[in-house]
Amino acid sequence: MSKAIGIDIGGTGIKGALVNTKKGSLLGERIRFDTPDESTPEQVVAKVAEIVEQLDSDRKTPIGICFPAIVKDGVTLSAANVSSKWVGLKAEKLFAKTLDRKVILVNDADAAGVAEIKYGAGQERKGLVLMVTLGTGIGTALFMNGKLIPNSELGHLEIDGVDYETVASFSAKERENLSFADWAKRLTKYFNQVDRLLSPDLVIIGGGISKQHEEFLPLIETKIKIVPAESRNNAGIIGAAFLARKRLQPD
Repeated sequence: MSKAIGIDIGGTGIKGALVNTKKGSLLGERIRFDTPDESTPEQVVAKVAEIVEQLDSDRKTPIGICFPAIVKDGVTLSAANVSSKWVGLKAEKLFAKTLDRKVILVNDADAAGVAEIKYGAGQERKGLVLMVTLGTGIGTALFMNGKLIPNSELGHLEIDGVDYETVASFSAKERENLSFADWAKRLTKYFNQVDRLLSPDLVIIGGGISKQHEEFLPLIETKIKIVPAESRNNAGIIGAAFLARKRLQPD
C-alpha cells in the first residue's frame, strides 16, 4: 500500500495521521495535541515525535510535515503564530535528525492546496486556483493549471492599513465574537481585493471552519467562484503525506 505520515503544525494544534496516498484518505484516526504555548522548535518537534511514534513504527514510512511559514530548501524563513525562533532555522534537518526518518517540510497552505488539487475540489481545474485556509491566520496556496506556485502569503495583504489576517481569520471571528454575517463582510472585502489583484478562476476554502461553509460562504459578496475544501481540516495532513510519498518514495 502507498502510505505516508502527514503532520499539520498550526498555531493552536499539531495533528497527524497515516494516509493512503493513492486515495487521499486517512488510514485510521488522526492524533492531535495542542501547540505548546511558546511553540519553540524543541517543543514542537517533541510533540511531532510523539505523534509519529503512535502512528507508525516503520522507519521507512516517509513523513510530510506542513508548517505555517515560508519554507525554502527546508529552511523556515518566517513564522506565523509560532515562536520567532523558527525564522531562519534549518527545520527540515532538525525534524529528520530528531525523528530519524526521511522528512519533507512544506508550507501548510501549500500542502492543503496540493490535497485539494490532487484529490478534491481542485481536480482537473484549469486556470488560476487559490486555496485559502481560515484558521489561526489566513493561509493561501496558488496553482496555475494544477502546478503549485509555492509560498504565496496572501493572507498578509494589507487592507485598511492592517495585515488583514488579523481581522478576517477564523481566530479573529472567535476573538471578537463576530456573527457569521459580520465575519462574511470582512471576508467579502478580502476576497474582492484578491479578485482585483489576481482574478482567480476558483477559490477553495479550507480550515476547520470549512465544515460549516453553509453558514458563511453564501454571505460573501464576490464574483469569484468559492467552494469548500472536500478534505476539510485534514487537507494539510493529506497534502503533506502525498508530497512526502512523491518526493521520498517515488514509484
